[in-house]
Amino acid sequence: MKKLVCSTIVALGALATALPAMAQELTFWSWRQEDKAQYQKFISAFETKNPGITVKFETFEATNYNTILSTALAGGSGPDLMFTRTYGGMETIASGGYLLALDKTNVPALSTFTAPALASETMRSNKITYAVPFASQTMLVIYNKDIFDKNGLSEPQSWDDFIKASEKLKAAGVMPFANGTATAWQNEVVVGGLVSSIMGRGFYDDLMAGKADFTDKRYVGALTKLKEITKYFPDGFIGLDYASAQQLFSSGMAGMFVGGSYELANFKKQNPNMKMGIFAAPGLKAEDEKLVALYFDGGYAANAKGKNQEAAVKFLNFLASQEFGQMFANDLNNISAVPGVTFKEPLLGEVADLNKHSIPYLMLVHFRYGEPSGSVLLQSEIQKLLGGKATPEEVGKNLTTGLANWYAPFKK
Repeated sequence: MKKLVCSTIVALGALATALPAMAQELTFWSWRQEDKAQYQKFISAFETKNPGITVKFETFEATNYNTILSTALAGGSGPDLMFTRTYGGMETIASGGYLLALDKTNVPALSTFTAPALASETMRSNKITYAVPFASQTMLVIYNKDIFDKNGLSEPQSWDDFIKASEKLKAAGVMPFANGTATAWQNEVVVGGLVSSIMGRGFYDDLMAGKADFTDKRYVGALTKLKEITKYFPDGFIGLDYASAQQLFSSGMAGMFVGGSYELANFKKQNPNMKMGIFAAPGLKAEDEKLVALYFDGGYAANAKGKNQEAAVKFLNFLASQEFGQMFANDLNNISAVPGVTFKEPLLGEVADLNKHSIPYLMLVHFRYGEPSGSVLLQSEIQKLLGGKATPEEVGKNLTTGLANWYAPFKK
């Protein structure tokens, strides 16, 4: 009997050793409902290599996501892993102590990411990174190649070229641009996408050094040119919303659309037969550096109080890997923040090339850390500018005065 008991114990011990540890289920929250199928594929790839861990991916409506997430974290019922916003959006939850601090000791691949990518998920006060950046977005001009070819147009090299191309399309009965401004955030997009080259790198550097504000003649001059070119927007564009503007472009009724690189995948889905090209809106002269406006769009973070932190960190390391970055680029047609990723979609490769000459998408990157938000101010002021209710000088002054409520360099 003694021998039987002993042999049974030995057998059970061997069986326990042979079996994987008890499975751990990680919850992973996101606002990207439209990407759920792709993320399930990414998760399957991770689970195959990590048989003791499963990941449950849950999505929420984008506009309510921040509130849902912060409420859950504050109540102690938040997920193990989560999508985070960037810049000011990330700081809101990181400052509450809800996110696990990350560095090259727990996520070694972070040491290979670019400084601007890491800055998007780093707390300014303590210089700690709290999320793995997942994508960059670029504000640029997308154009319909068939329409350009039919009208003998090429990518403009100067502002005069840009105006002439718009005039030629209008004369041919084609809407030069599809954009409208009824959807507030689109007002910010057209600034970044159309006049970054005109405001220039010098203005950006001086702004960050505290040597300039938005009353600077370079910024006011850029807004003057913005107002000038929006006469080539559709009739009634002030009341034209985002979805309708997208439809005008994807249906072939307009030659150009000012938007983010994220639009490329959207337009390809809406009209698979449309041939698209992209360019950085030019400066005043052909020799001026052509700049796009760039920002980083979200990250992946772990719950600082999660019960499965070891497994969560293992998944974050997967999300920081080149293997994942390549799948992200291939399946989501987006610019992964992971260094060394290549692009099978030629247009994404062109975006990556344009990104070599970029300045940050100003309000989102630098001026969403206080109230009033720079984005909210700009969106409202541009609506007034394009509606004829404010001058470029007044817009520059109102932006500077509003931001001076919390942005120290503007307090005089």
